[in-house]
Amino acid sequence: MSQAAFPDIDIVPFVEQSSRAPLGFRHYRPEELIEGKAMKDHLRFASAYWHTMRNGLADPFGSATAQMPWDDGSDNISNCLRRADAFFEFVTKCRIERWCFHDRDIAPERATLRESNRDLDTVVAHCKTLQQSTGVRLLWGTACLFAHPRYVSGAGTSPRVEVFTHAAAQVKKALEVTHELGGEGYVFWGGREGYLSLINTDMKREREHLARFLHLACDYAKAIGFKGQFYIEPKPREPSVHQYDSDAAACLAFLSEFDLRAHFKLNIETNHATLAGHTVEHELALCRATGSFGSVDANSGTDHCGWDTDEFPTDHRLCTKMMLEILAAGGFTTGGLNFDAKRRRESFEPVDLFYAHVAGMDAFARGLKAAAAIRADGRIAEFVKNRYASWDGSLGKGIEQGRVNMQELEALALDQSAWHLESGRQEMLEHMQDGIV
Repeated sequence: MSQAAFPDIDIVPFVEQSSRAPLGFRHYRPEELIEGKAMKDHLRFASAYWHTMRNGLADPFGSATAQMPWDDGSDNISNCLRRADAFFEFVTKCRIERWCFHDRDIAPERATLRESNRDLDTVVAHCKTLQQSTGVRLLWGTACLFAHPRYVSGAGTSPRVEVFTHAAAQVKKALEVTHELGGEGYVFWGGREGYLSLINTDMKREREHLARFLHLACDYAKAIGFKGQFYIEPKPREPSVHQYDSDAAACLAFLSEFDLRAHFKLNIETNHATLAGHTVEHELALCRATGSFGSVDANSGTDHCGWDTDEFPTDHRLCTKMMLEILAAGGFTTGGLNFDAKRRRESFEPVDLFYAHVAGMDAFARGLKAAAAIRADGRIAEFVKNRYASWDGSLGKGIEQGRVNMQELEALALDQSAWHLESGRQEMLEHMQDGIV
């Protein structure tokens, strides 16, 4: 391993909630039992290599500001290995046990795929050694199918068959290295699998090609013995005007239409839900209702901005709502909370990586404890159950089980003139929730 990248920073300590220490966990206690399971196993934190190591914090109006003294800015292999050393030092000191990456985050794009694969193998071998020495595990891997100019019109949906071919080969290799590193899953995010205009787009053909692309990946994963979970990550736009994986409902409809539901769960991102006009708890609730909950890209955004700002999640109230859905879904199995988030452009010093991740980890720790308290209290769940009590009678069960037809319902409804309605008590429940936590 190369010289320490964060020599002045020790493993982040645990401090009292009242502590004024600038860096320390006030709420996150990995071994604390919540609902009979260790906090670290509920939350399964991961750090995103692309933001942590590769995001220079540039924006459309200004150059990069991030100080990364371990990185000389080159694409040579020695720099790639040094960058990996810095990353594993960071996650170890930050008490994060998992990581996520795109293939082109950890190794460079070369002139040919053969050359790119060669360098990727070199870095993967080094990362495997770092995993073994630190105990850090791979949550999931993926392929970058959106940055290179060849993907200007998509990868699996490209109008050029040779681009589709290259993308398939790139995913093949990314699956192999994810498998080599013991990855628990693999994510498909179709950043350019969509369109800017329908005037030059054959939507039917593009959707069919995307489905074929995913089937090819499923077949190859089986061929190499990769048993990790496949995920689709919804997002409505950016960089395309419309992406075919626009939200959870659209993803599930697509997967059902093309006989892929059995192979995929969803990786939900807070900021993507916002762009889709939803809340993240809506997307998680839909996943829970359909048995498709998988993993979470944990971040937040500025609601009025209209842009995927990928801020760190520091609002414990938002984290509480998310953890209520995650716990109700049975918690994570192969998925986790991956911090797909970047520091603000003004937070450019290396130590800011620690401040940002610790803030997010503490927010989710508070959210987990609050969600567990709400569930233990039980009053809100009981209210929701009672609100639907009329469906527990013979008529409601008959409708739900398909034993009642339209004629029978009409006979019951024709002479009905009185209605028993009950208040939804939203404000009472919100106040109750605040009182519990």
